[in-house]
Amino acid sequence: MSVKAIALLSGGLDSTLAVKMMLDQGIEVVALNFMTPFCNCTAKTSSCKHEALRVAREFGIPIRVRYKGMEYLKIVENPKHGYGRGLNPCIDCRIFMHREARELMEEEGARFLVTGEVLGQRPMSQRRPILKLIERESGTEGLVLRPLSAHHFEPTIPEKEGWVDREKLLAIRGRSRKEQIRLAADLGVTDYPCPAGGCLLTDPDFAAKLKDLFEHKPDYDLADVRLLRTGRHFRIRPGLKVVVGRNQGENEGLERGARDEDVLVRGDDFKGPYALLREAPTREDLQIVGRILLRYAHRDRGTIKAQRGEQADTLPVEGALTDPELLELRIGHHRETAGKACSAGAG
Repeated sequence: MSVKAIALLSGGLDSTLAVKMMLDQGIEVVALNFMTPFCNCTAKTSSCKHEALRVAREFGIPIRVRYKGMEYLKIVENPKHGYGRGLNPCIDCRIFMHREARELMEEEGARFLVTGEVLGQRPMSQRRPILKLIERESGTEGLVLRPLSAHHFEPTIPEKEGWVDREKLLAIRGRSRKEQIRLAADLGVTDYPCPAGGCLLTDPDFAAKLKDLFEHKPDYDLADVRLLRTGRHFRIRPGLKVVVGRNQGENEGLERGARDEDVLVRGDDFKGPYALLREAPTREDLQIVGRILLRYAHRDRGTIKAQRGEQADTLPVEGALTDPELLELRIGHHRETAGKACSAGAG
């Protein structure tokens, strides 16, 4: 009877190679993929989840997909082991995934865990002492096999037990991908459109938006987090944030995503961006929102329409905000040119 293992499969190059190496040794592999609101996959046509599904289908192995929900978001908000350069809790993230994998091992009757980790590739989470800490806190000590870097570590239980031939494992380390690319050619792995992926938590602009959410809305939910990926975000006052669409697609997304208690603001007599407010605004607040919309529509006056559920109100506004005024309210690093016109052209 073959030995079964759980493999963390992101759909990227390293995890794909690790799975292929195990299959070539006759290991029965069950892939585990995590969905997250923070994936910033570099693939042009598909997400990391879809890449993982594609790889699993190509290799003929089952895959289990789990979503990192509110439990994970609370870890991001207050990680035990701190953040990297952004708001990325890489160590706590790996512990979370390893714990989930450990549970799946028990469910599937698997004997060990496989990852595509490479020693020294990521400065925060792939250093030797940190990898040992992750195993210790996730309850996977001795059970994590890293085929690409195995010879830089002491033999694991699957190697000691003879389930895996250590001589067929590798000693890759560092940040270069040259050896992985050569290995991919040797193993016949030719399609890996998402070799690195990416995490939005490392992006300063997104991290600023998420930190603002944590600070100002302690009762946030997943929809609030997903909204951070859309539009320009402004903090009008401590109790009011405004999300402004950057194009027609985002305008439509804000309109579809508006809850009954949300306020959607748009130009009533001019075309331009929409604004979504998750808190109740005063008329003074709406004046500021209107002036933001005027700025992106390149107008100095107009009438806005504020709609909440079935109720709607119109309000004349004038005096578009200046670029310095916009930047003062903007959440993030203000990398986008403030005066760039909205391309939506939606009424």
